Amino acid sequence: MSDAKRSDLTRGILFTDEYQLTMAQVYYRLGLAEKPALFEHFYRHNPDYGQHQAGYCIFAGLDPLLSWMQEERLDEDELEALRSQKSRSGKPLFDRDFLEYLRRHGSFEGLSLKAIAEGRVVHPYVPLAMIEGPLLQAQLLETILLNRLNFETLIATKASRVREAAGKSTVLDFGIRRAAGEAGNAATRACLIGGADRSSNVGMSHVLGLQAAGTHAHSLVQAFMALGMSELEAFRAFAEVYPDDTVLLVDTVDVLESGIPNAIQVFEELKRKGHQPVGIRLDSGDLAYLSIRAAQMLDKAGFPETAIVLSSELDELVIWQIHTQIRQEAPRYGVDADSLINRLVFGVGTRMVTSWGQPALGGVYKLVAMYDGGSWKPAIKVSESIEKILNPGQKRAWRIYDDRGLASADYLTLAEEDPRTEPTIILRHPTDPGKQRRLKQNQCTFELLHEEVFRGKRLFDPLPLEVLRQRRKADVERLDPGVRRLVNPHEYHVSLSPRLWTLKTQMVEGLNPNRP
Repeated sequence: MSDAKRSDLTRGILFTDEYQLTMAQVYYRLGLAEKPALFEHFYRHNPDYGQHQAGYCIFAGLDPLLSWMQEERLDEDELEALRSQKSRSGKPLFDRDFLEYLRRHGSFEGLSLKAIAEGRVVHPYVPLAMIEGPLLQAQLLETILLNRLNFETLIATKASRVREAAGKSTVLDFGIRRAAGEAGNAATRACLIGGADRSSNVGMSHVLGLQAAGTHAHSLVQAFMALGMSELEAFRAFAEVYPDDTVLLVDTVDVLESGIPNAIQVFEELKRKGHQPVGIRLDSGDLAYLSIRAAQMLDKAGFPETAIVLSSELDELVIWQIHTQIRQEAPRYGVDADSLINRLVFGVGTRMVTSWGQPALGGVYKLVAMYDGGSWKPAIKVSESIEKILNPGQKRAWRIYDDRGLASADYLTLAEEDPRTEPTIILRHPTDPGKQRRLKQNQCTFELLHEEVFRGKRLFDPLPLEVLRQRRKADVERLDPGVRRLVNPHEYHVSLSPRLWTLKTQMVEGLNPNRP
């Protein structure tokens, strides 16, 4: 098999776990392959980065998944790869009739998918996606769905926290070089949904309709100096080629004694030629202190609007600390702290695209119901850990807003329930039987969270990036400030209806009457 064909196997339906296929053959052999099933994708915990925690997540990755589901089906190369697998006895692992079945049905055209809109705020235990259709097809979707949705949601959440910390400052994604291979493209997309304004990733920026962001590296200055020239000459060369886009990296030699003075000299030359310099970049040292001194020097030279780009191991806490230090120290140097903060640009790389401190979301894909005998039969998974016990059956998810218009809770009900018709709403904690609260109908408004997005094919064209960004912005603004905190955020309430709680309790007791 050629390398090109081998590469294709890593992007199609065989981008999956072996047990999806072994289970699929069992379903086929027992006549269950086309039995209607209902799976849910959800996660149990918001990211915990160690010193700080997220109070919510941003849902991302849905649009690429829908396109992949619409386009992919098992081809001859993939079937040949399955034919080559052997059991321990040396016999084919997958039978000929099963592979022939996969040839005819190895796609996702039998599935329908309901999901929360991409870009929105999401919370633990609430299904991000509900997948309904033939058991075999739904099972084959698990790995790729988890791979795509978990990763982009994780990165978009980190980017949203960086956005929160940066305030009005511009945020640039500089992370492609530190991302995990081709996942760098997914990471860039997630960063841009989550709050980054632009990215250094040229290809993905173009796909998403943005101008890529970037200046030059230390190597430009180093090359000039190695050839007997100077930092000033390197700056001049860059400015000559890009007179309207000049951002100069000023920390190759000495920031305050060389870099900024040389940059100012080049900026003055640009100004005399009718061009407006864009800014400088700092990539090392005490970024808050150097930003203050840079602003002081640039202001004195007549460049008060010139941007100051900061990079080097930034994340939400470092940005928060930079802002805090600037507010404390800037007045000593005659620099207005607010003006300086507003001109800052943060280039965030490694710690955003790797979700520094929390490398995986831990989202799961669980069977919650099977259709049999004319109705849906709830399914449950019991665990020694109470938080891992499933919320069974067909469900709907609602977002409850309080009289301030802020999101107060996400509420899971059985599919036939409508809390808008109940005078009093009882919210049960999903894992703690002793916790519940009551709301009066006149104290809140409800929003149904899921919409159908796939039924054999995707049901809408890919959405512009700006639509996804606006969803994130609107949802974050409707969170209580305590939930948005970067450190020790308030726990957002996710609750079950009494009927769902009762169903869950009865099913657990039915499986194990002695369980407390």
